[in-house]
Amino acid sequence: MAEVVLFHHVQGLTPGVHALADAFRAAGHTVHTPDFLDGATYGSIEEGFAAVKAKGFQARDAWAQEVAAGLPAEVVYAGISLGVMSAQRLAQTRPGARGAILLEACVPPSEFGGPWPGGVPVQVHGMEQDPFFGLEGDLEAARDLVAAVDDGELFVYPGDVHLFTDSSLPSSDPQATALVVERALGLLARV
Repeated sequence: MAEVVLFHHVQGLTPGVHALADAFRAAGHTVHTPDFLDGATYGSIEEGFAAVKAKGFQARDAWAQEVAAGLPAEVVYAGISLGVMSAQRLAQTRPGARGAILLEACVPPSEFGGPWPGGVPVQVHGMEQDPFFGLEGDLEAARDLVAAVDDGELFVYPGDVHLFTDSSLPSSDPQATALVVERALGLLARV
């Protein structure tokens, strides 16, 4: 079984993020859900972004490094939206990563200093018309990333909402999320 760290999105460690982690746990995986916002959750992306900005993006990066330092090196890094930045950075820069699951965001590997590390599988999931993923360049970055790695998969879902994998938000898409979980469990089973 895999050990996973799941970084939450900008609205916080919501019940929907916990539900996603629980879906992985139900398959026998160990899942850590660190909380950058210390229990606070926000009703909108804008409110959450303001809270994260107030704490500082550099502070978030340092926090993610601290979280990783308390875990074994051989983990799968997963993130939702803003949480992808921490997951992707650590998967690329921390030796021992077993894989990465990037939900609803992706940036070019050059953002974190270079190419994707060899032997580290990656999955990227997002909606085709999501204003943050499909329409702001993340989809192109995801296509480039999976094309450049030996074990990369990109799954694009029909739709135009952000944070569809969070069952506690109005943007939730249970059918698409079920596919995300099924596909992510496939990656977790082989790492």
